[in-house]
Amino acid sequence: MATDTHPSKAGAGGAGHTLRRLLLDNGALSALVVLLVAMSLLSGDFLTTQNLLNVGVQAAVTAILAFGVTFVIVSAGIDLSVGSVAALSATVLAWSATSAGVPVWLAVVIAVATGIACGFVSGALVAYGKLPSFIATLAMLSVARGLSLVISQGRPIPFPDSVSVLGDTLGGWLPVPVLVMIAMGLIAALILARTYIGRSMYAIGGNEEAARLSGLRVKKQKLAIYALSGLFAAVAGIVLASRLVSAQPQAAQGYELDAIAAVVIGGASLAGGVGKASGTLIGALILAVLRNGLNLLSVSAFWQQVVIGVVIALAVLLDTVRRKAGPGAASAGGSSAAPGGPGKGRKGATQLGIAVVCVAAVIAAVTFFNKSGSTGTTTKVGMSLSTLNNPFFVQMKEGAQEEAKAAGVDLTVTDAQNDASQQANQLQNFTSSGVDSVIVNPVDSDAVGPGVRGANQAGIPVIAADRGVNKAETATLVASDNVAGGKLAAKTLAGRLGGKGSIIVLQGTAGTSASRERGAGFAEGIKAYPGIKVVATQPADFDRTKGLDVMTNLLQSHPTVNGVFAENDEMALGAVKALGSKAGKSVPVVGFDGTPDGLTAVEAGTLYASVAQQPKELGKIAVRNAIRAADGKKVDSTVKVPVKVVTRQNVADFS
Repeated sequence: MATDTHPSKAGAGGAGHTLRRLLLDNGALSALVVLLVAMSLLSGDFLTTQNLLNVGVQAAVTAILAFGVTFVIVSAGIDLSVGSVAALSATVLAWSATSAGVPVWLAVVIAVATGIACGFVSGALVAYGKLPSFIATLAMLSVARGLSLVISQGRPIPFPDSVSVLGDTLGGWLPVPVLVMIAMGLIAALILARTYIGRSMYAIGGNEEAARLSGLRVKKQKLAIYALSGLFAAVAGIVLASRLVSAQPQAAQGYELDAIAAVVIGGASLAGGVGKASGTLIGALILAVLRNGLNLLSVSAFWQQVVIGVVIALAVLLDTVRRKAGPGAASAGGSSAAPGGPGKGRKGATQLGIAVVCVAAVIAAVTFFNKSGSTGTTTKVGMSLSTLNNPFFVQMKEGAQEEAKAAGVDLTVTDAQNDASQQANQLQNFTSSGVDSVIVNPVDSDAVGPGVRGANQAGIPVIAADRGVNKAETATLVASDNVAGGKLAAKTLAGRLGGKGSIIVLQGTAGTSASRERGAGFAEGIKAYPGIKVVATQPADFDRTKGLDVMTNLLQSHPTVNGVFAENDEMALGAVKALGSKAGKSVPVVGFDGTPDGLTAVEAGTLYASVAQQPKELGKIAVRNAIRAADGKKVDSTVKVPVKVVTRQNVADFS
């Protein structure tokens, strides 16, 4: 009888033991499974076919970038340039196929060659220039981003339709980016496991000097390794631009950090010699699951980054503990392989304990940071803001939240961090979670089109806030007129100067519609005053610190400047700081937005004027229209929030 029953027990035990070993000996996989289970329990919208496909699409670009970065990290290097190289490759493709009239197939080849060339240059700086990989790729990050802006002149370029299919679906449900991700993953795995260059990566990462003494041509191998990273970055850039139907010169900012995080979470060592493509894919999926799940759970946009950072650290800690514990004492088929062995029990308990901590971290985050939660309301509204790193949009969010609370609706606010791709992901998540309406403040009016069209197909009304949406339907546009505001700023500054003088213009983030429209309005308005000359125009990215630095630099070459126009109050306040005692006296500064800090400076007299947009009111009106549209009521196609020049004489009316 013992003989009859033993095989079945052994078989059952073997299957269970294999699964246990698979999970416990792969920290990243364990963390992914824990997150999937936790998100499924916390959100009924998570474990659906459509949402899981969304997760795959949202992981695709990061995963493809990370596959290339895996080659570099395995060889004990680092590549910080992949995000910028991706943007440059996509920009080259779009510019070649449109402005230069190059056949699309050749434009694709040129774009891929651009990525390879960037990687080759980085590799040459590391191998032959003896630069640390951190410095060499940091330099390439800046060069590639700058070239992308030069080629595009800071404006998005429409992507060829024949290439944009890479961002579409097959059969109406299977996303092409997921297929590209899988294909590139298989290529990466093949290179690492089955090729000479792959074995060279591990040898160089394990001990570069030993590899060299063994006859390996280390310098040439490094050229190939960084070139491969550039090739994968180019493919990622093309997929990203295909999703957005436009090449964004500012696309993929910060993606290099996500790519490195995915590689490390996947089990690779920054010291080199360890890493595999499957682990990198799991790492990218962990990041995508976190962002997708936190969106669905309505976790506060401000806390999402904290939660993501904590769970990433726990995932890596899980893998670190596994490595320190060493391989199990069991050998295949040996008696010590019994699950009840003392070493195995201690190790398993440690792994299980950390997995439980991961779940607890997610649940605690949702409990404490989920401000909207399940309120039992019948109306759910999703709001995607271009950034919450700007007081204007923070005020818009506050106005929206006040109106939502008063109306008793469930409002979820997300922060796109000025990343058009991240905003596309957020719109996908809103659509799959079945919100009743969506408010979107576009990072870019063209790039947001595909995401809005997805909501259109699902029958979800979309309200555009502050900036319009191109090539998609919106129920209404709630916005101030940026062009008109720019003209008002020109008239105000010219009036203060008496129609004569030299001025400096501080521009916002290159490629954003707000910067383009405000700048165009100001340029048009200042033409009416031929006695005023614009002596310098420089971007300061809507940032106060950059406004201070740029203005300080420009004052060295233009010390006698008579006036300043900044495309938002943050940059204007930076300029005021740079001007010192001149601000508001001999040099008037005009800003834009009417933020609280800006109005305080106007009241103090250091900022001459600001074009106030009333962002809080804009947020309230957007929510009112979103509720009406969700209820099937008629809304106006355009709702204009008045702009007004605020000076010291009327600032009390706005404060």
